[in-house]
Amino acid sequence: MKPDAANPETPKQTERQDESLIDSAVLEDAWALWQLLRELGHDHLLLAALETRRAGESLVAILAAGIMLAVLLISAWLGLLAAAVLELIANGMSASSAVLLAVAFNLLLVLIVCIVIRRKSYYLQFPALLGRLQPRQSNTKRSL
Repeated sequence: MKPDAANPETPKQTERQDESLIDSAVLEDAWALWQLLRELGHDHLLLAALETRRAGESLVAILAAGIMLAVLLISAWLGLLAAAVLELIANGMSASSAVLLAVAFNLLLVLIVCIVIRRKSYYLQFPALLGRLQPRQSNTKRSL
């Protein structure tokens, strides 16, 4: 018997089958990679959602604690002012003058804090970044 008789397929047919097997293997690998990337993306999005939820809950807790802290600080400040007013009254100042002095002191502090806030608010506009993003002016002028 001839070697060709045992295998009725021609070399070209075998080559085509090998190419189709390779193509199907590549497609299967590509599909598996796509599935893996989808699962990985899903896992990353799920993790981001859980982290966002945790961050939101933490932010709410921080804001609540900040509000409680502000109330406690305000009451302590009012207590200090009351003690100062009572001390001024005990040292011979009239009650109305002592209270007006405490109010003037508070207003002075408010003015100082407002100035600080106004100066610092400039940086909330990202001035350096905006300056870098604006196109540079060329030295030559265009004529119309």
